Formats: sequence, structure tokens, C-alpha cells
Amino acid sequence: MELGLTSFAETIPSHGGGPTVGHGERLRQILEEVEAAESVGLDVYGLGEHHRPDFASSAPAVVLAAAAGRTSKIRLFPAVSILSTDDPVRVFQQYATLDLVSSGRAELLVGRGSFIESFPLFGYNLDDYNELFAEKLDLLLQIRDSDHEIDWSGRFRAPIKGQAIYPRPERVLPIRVAVGGTPESIVRAASRGLSVALAIIGGAPDRFTALADLFRRTLEDSGYDPGAVPLSVHAHGYISDSNERAAEEFYGPYAAAMTNLGRERGWGPMTKEQFDWMRSPEGSLVIGDPETVADKILRFKELLGVNRFELHISVGTLPHEKVLRSIELLGTKVAPIVNEAAG
Repeated sequence: MELGLTSFAETIPSHGGGPTVGHGERLRQILEEVEAAESVGLDVYGLGEHHRPDFASSAPAVVLAAAAGRTSKIRLFPAVSILSTDDPVRVFQQYATLDLVSSGRAELLVGRGSFIESFPLFGYNLDDYNELFAEKLDLLLQIRDSDHEIDWSGRFRAPIKGQAIYPRPERVLPIRVAVGGTPESIVRAASRGLSVALAIIGGAPDRFTALADLFRRTLEDSGYDPGAVPLSVHAHGYISDSNERAAEEFYGPYAAAMTNLGRERGWGPMTKEQFDWMRSPEGSLVIGDPETVADKILRFKELLGVNRFELHISVGTLPHEKVLRSIELLGTKVAPIVNEAAG
């Protein structure tokens, strides 16, 4: 089972009112995180795309290219590339280039995005939310699967007439689709034979079993082998030396971040009671000592049949040294437990 990390390069103000980390410092921390992840044997690192003041990464391909120059094994991907408001030609070219400079270590995770800032920023209408993604995904796949000239026309982009897209990656570029919980998104990805990353950031993971079943059923109905198309999970969490210490260190920054986002989305403030349920065996938070975290990851595997788990640590403003320690524990303590149990 593959294990890795994701980040949005968060610079959310500290719950204690301390100074906010600058964007430059935060991006340099991300490079250190990727190096740390590789040094402890983790498989993948993903960096998100956002266009807000509280996230430092609006151009993940640039940061991941810098990370590629400081690593040699770990695979790199955007988490996610907001395909709806980007040009599939440029997205493919950026990550094909990353694949080449990293000697074949690039992947591509695409999605519609969890925020809406990119739509007005790049001149798109939110009313076209679903249609934009579907059309651009099909163009991206045509580009990936054609190393010769293509002809294409659609509603949201100028046509392409008899042109090939360069550079070509070292191998067929792996493409996954990020899904937040809608059956339509599962069907769209699986009917095209694409891997899915389930974002489980709230509620009970058990409710995603129906989506995992739908994913494999749609693959089979569409002529693909479900055993050959991986399913992965992305979840918030944190690892420390004890369950109590992990909860104590993570609660303040996490509650501040989720309460801040809740003001935009109509959620109430995060409470300690909510947090404690979320970190229980039935909840979505993957938090605790290495044994507790390993058990939670294995529960995701048992429930959903996932092949990869990606931990998102820096939801709030955690001290950088604590993030690095959590990464160390994931690679040196959690991974051996998970791998032994998963065979």
C-alpha cells in the first residue's frame, strides 16, 4: 500500500494570534517537507492549487519542479490541478515537463477545486461548473493518449486543428480524478478508466463505501479491470508520540482553520466535541500515535479497498518542526505497520 502526503501550503493565521508565515517562507518549508518525505521512504507528495491569501501555492508545477531537483525517488503531483479553469494543453505540458525533469516521477491529479476564486479570476462562469470539467477532462485525455496530431473542438476553448502537443512525458502520464463525494464524479472518472482519489475530510468514512462500490462497478461495466485501476484516499491528520499529545497539538490550529473556512461556507465553529468524535475510530481525522494512525489507515483500506493513502497534515498553522516530526513518524513508524498488515 502506498503512503504519501499532501499540502495546500497553508498560511492560515495561527489560532493564538501569532504572526502569519509568509508565502516565500511557506514554499521553502514545502521543499523541506518533500525532502523529508523522501528521506523516510514515503511514496508520493502532492501540492494543491489555490488562489487565495491563506494558501501560498497557486502554481504547484513550479514548486514541484523545484522539489524534483532536490529529490530522486518520490513521485510528485498537484493536489489538485483545477482543470475547470485551466487550459488542458498547458496542464499537460507542465506536468509532462515535470515528468521529464524528474526522470518519470510526475503524476496528475485533476479536479474542479474546493473553492471558486479561480472562476472569476480566469473569466469562467460558475454556471458552467460541471460542463467545464467534463469537456476539459476529455481534451486532456485525448492529448495524453495521442502522441501525434489531434483535431478537437468544444464549447469552452478554441479548436485544435492538426497539431501535436509537446513535450511528451517519459511514459503515459498517470491521471487521477479527485472526488469529494458525488456519485456523478465517480461515474465520470470510472467510465473513462481513471483512478479516483476520495477526499474524506468530514463525517464518517463508512459512507464512502457506496462510492467505492460504484467506482468498481462502473469500471467493470465500462470494460476496465477494477483490479488494475487504483483507488486512493486523502484525509486530514497528524502524528505525534502519543494520542493525547497529537490531539493537544493539532486541535487549536485545525479548529482555527476549519472555523475560518466555515464562516465562508455556513458551518458553525469547530468544537472540541466535534474534534474528539472526528478522531475516533469512526471519524475522518487520522490523528494519534503511530499505532493509532496505522489502525485508521488500515480501516480505510478494509472499508474501501484503497491502494494509496495520502495524509494532509498542515490544515492549520502548525510549527514547521512538528510537521517534519509527523512526516518522520509516518515514514518510520506508521508505514512498517501498515505494510506488514497489508502484505
